[in-house]
Amino acid sequence: MTQRQAIFPTDRHALYDAHRYSAAIRSGDLLFVSGQVGSREDGSPEPDFKAQVERAFANLSAVLEAAGCSFDDIIDVTSFHTDPENQFETIMAVKNEVFPAAPYPNWTAVGVNWLAGFDFEIKVIARIPQQP
Repeated sequence: MTQRQAIFPTDRHALYDAHRYSAAIRSGDLLFVSGQVGSREDGSPEPDFKAQVERAFANLSAVLEAAGCSFDDIIDVTSFHTDPENQFETIMAVKNEVFPAAPYPNWTAVGVNWLAGFDFEIKVIARIPQQP
């Protein structure tokens, strides 16, 4: 039976402790990353929407790095949006910087009406590269 291992970035933010969840769980060669939001270190939301999306991706990057992964290892993405129609352009601009070339991960976007004070959240599944 595969053991699961909790993964946290070096500079873990306050939300993990406040809401009692792991940043990610490693199970075998897969990494299941919890939804990452554009939170500051104290857990508060970044007020500017574009900066919030950029910070969510930066937080995601820190979790991936803690597990020995990068954006290239992501195979599945689910994102949550409080106002998809009006946020789409901004999110796509940031997404295109993070994933500039094919092959792209598969992606499911979901419109929601509440994200605990945030406007964007991204969760992923990644394959952990084999260590030499």
